Amino acid sequence: MTLLYLLDMIGTAAFAASGAWAGVRREMDLFGVLVLGMVTAIGGGTLRDLILGDTPPFCLKDENYLWLSLIVSLLVFIGHRHLKRISNPLLYFDAIGLGTFVVIGTGKALQFNLGPLGAVLMGIMTATAGGVIRDVLSTQVPLILQREIYASACLIGAGLMVTLQYTALPQNLIFILAAATVIILRLFAISRNWALPKAN
Repeated sequence: MTLLYLLDMIGTAAFAASGAWAGVRREMDLFGVLVLGMVTAIGGGTLRDLILGDTPPFCLKDENYLWLSLIVSLLVFIGHRHLKRISNPLLYFDAIGLGTFVVIGTGKALQFNLGPLGAVLMGIMTATAGGVIRDVLSTQVPLILQREIYASACLIGAGLMVTLQYTALPQNLIFILAAATVIILRLFAISRNWALPKAN
């Protein structure tokens, strides 16, 4: 198992938990929770693959993604009362998913020989599109549209990853640095209420 695949699995599990938790909070039934968990986990990557012309999408080539999404969503549904002990677990699951999926999306775009800007955009989309679908289906304003350090953290992480490709750093270290940057920025933003400025 490569580090990139491991990160992909971690991101899938984190986003599935994030989506399932949103479904639980909206008092959805089991089917609704499973659907929300799955679309959150695989939505961004599926859209990315369709844009890149890599079909069928990753989750249909490797059904481990589908099974992992279902299992994690089911576990959240069963054990959601224990998750309430964590302060707003959705945001923490989301931070982990963001960091890992930025790396996955940016890395795949670079493999398809996209330019730096295209690779950054694919990284941001991979990380945020699933969350947007989750929030829309659960009738919430998407986090990406709120005054939060969210897509901007993805932008910094993806930009860092693209920049580090021109250095002699080992590939695995680049993956870890980029993912950690996004996760740390997002967690600091949550804990310290950082937000982007808005027009007055």
